[in-house]
Amino acid sequence: MKIANFNIQNLFYRNRELIKNSHSKNASEWIDELDLLLRKCSKDTCDNERIKDLSFLLGFEKTADMPYAVLKNKGGELCFKKEGVQNITRASFLTDWEGWVRLANQPIHEKAIFSKAYMIAETDPDILVLQEVEDRASLMEFNTEFLPLLKVSPYQEVMVLETNDSRGLGMGVLLKNGYTLDSFKNHLHDLDDEGFSLFNIDCQEYNIRTPEGDTIWVISNQFSVEDLQRRKQAKKVAEIYQRMQSVGKEAIIVCGTLNDVSYSDCLLPLIRETDLKDISKHKCFQTDTDRGKDASYFRLGAYHLGVNIKQKDYLMLSPSLFQKIRKAGMNRKGTWPKRRPNWKLYPSIVSRSHAASEHPLVWAKMDL
Repeated sequence: MKIANFNIQNLFYRNRELIKNSHSKNASEWIDELDLLLRKCSKDTCDNERIKDLSFLLGFEKTADMPYAVLKNKGGELCFKKEGVQNITRASFLTDWEGWVRLANQPIHEKAIFSKAYMIAETDPDILVLQEVEDRASLMEFNTEFLPLLKVSPYQEVMVLETNDSRGLGMGVLLKNGYTLDSFKNHLHDLDDEGFSLFNIDCQEYNIRTPEGDTIWVISNQFSVEDLQRRKQAKKVAEIYQRMQSVGKEAIIVCGTLNDVSYSDCLLPLIRETDLKDISKHKCFQTDTDRGKDASYFRLGAYHLGVNIKQKDYLMLSPSLFQKIRKAGMNRKGTWPKRRPNWKLYPSIVSRSHAASEHPLVWAKMDL
């Protein structure tokens, strides 16, 4: 069985907010501080003043940056509905309507779409777990039209579930070669101790049946970028994993974008307080190393010696599965290097806009 995890960062279009340049260190700290203040049940005058200051610093008063309207296909005609206004203008052969609207999404470069397909085709897993998928229709089109162009058989089962994030960050799983999805469960409605949603995106459980009739349990995640919330999420996923073990489930895989390095205190409940094993620590783990000055260097928080990309994405296995690994690795040929680290890329990628994703694809092959 070969399984892979990939944060694909959308297939055909991506929310503009997610494409913007990353926040500066100061902005990230302001966001964390504002998040904590907003979560306080009782706020004093100083808290409210600080919220106003942080809102100004983060540019929340710039309402002109919000999408102006929604375009929908209604009765065979293109309908334009301005936010807060009930009047509807229709574009048809009678009206000859001309106009423009700022949309929330931006198309992804065609080369980037093929880069995503290259990464999946090169690995060709039986089970493919994805984060950040806009919708099932897009994934179905990608599966049936792009993968076959690369001589890869499409997946027979395709499942995508929406999450708590409204920017097209769905999560899904694709199965082929006799693997089937028996059941699934999400954690959209899990609450933290303060009554807020625990998972700002989601944690999803998949019950997968193998061709031989065995069962694999997969827990797919995308954690918060905020430290306190990420620790709560790690603790919850650890509880889910240990609960599965307590009822006799042994073949368990925990994967996804955890948005932190393995030694982080935020991930301690999941990585160091359970018996999960990270495939990057397996002796069979292989991937192309960096070229140039970083080739023999092991940067703190990286995956491996000479693999100096900061670890955010994980494929962790229960001990019974970890012992059965025969091959494991990571594909980052579609990931554009940000600074000095340099590695082999697909020939078609000559700029950042051609990259498949900011995340590598991690995979493992095992004998069940």
